[in-house]
Amino acid sequence: MAAVNRCAPPGNRPTPEERDRCLPFLVREIAALTELRAIVALGAFAWDGAIRALAALGHRPRPRPAFAHGAEASIGPYRLLGSYHPSQQNTFTGRLTPAMLEAVLERARTLAGCARP
Repeated sequence: MAAVNRCAPPGNRPTPEERDRCLPFLVREIAALTELRAIVALGAFAWDGAIRALAALGHRPRPRPAFAHGAEASIGPYRLLGSYHPSQQNTFTGRLTPAMLEAVLERARTLAGCARP
């Protein structure tokens, strides 16, 4: 698990500038995870940050994949999966259900080649 931002931003709303300042940390984390195969982005902001981090590592997707819940993109040796962020706003309104999140995580587990516990 890694975060696009390293600190809690004012109003819990990270800015693109904060994301860009924290990007080198995410790039180093991804580079250090030598067996990493699947990345789950929780929300569009994380999706964008993951794509930027992978681009910094030399993996630039063309065309740039659009975020959606359940979206998948092959970027270099990685598979990026999108999920709505599990915020109260998304879970209380039903935009993201437990089954929806579980399906994305199960897909990531399968792509990573991890055995079911």
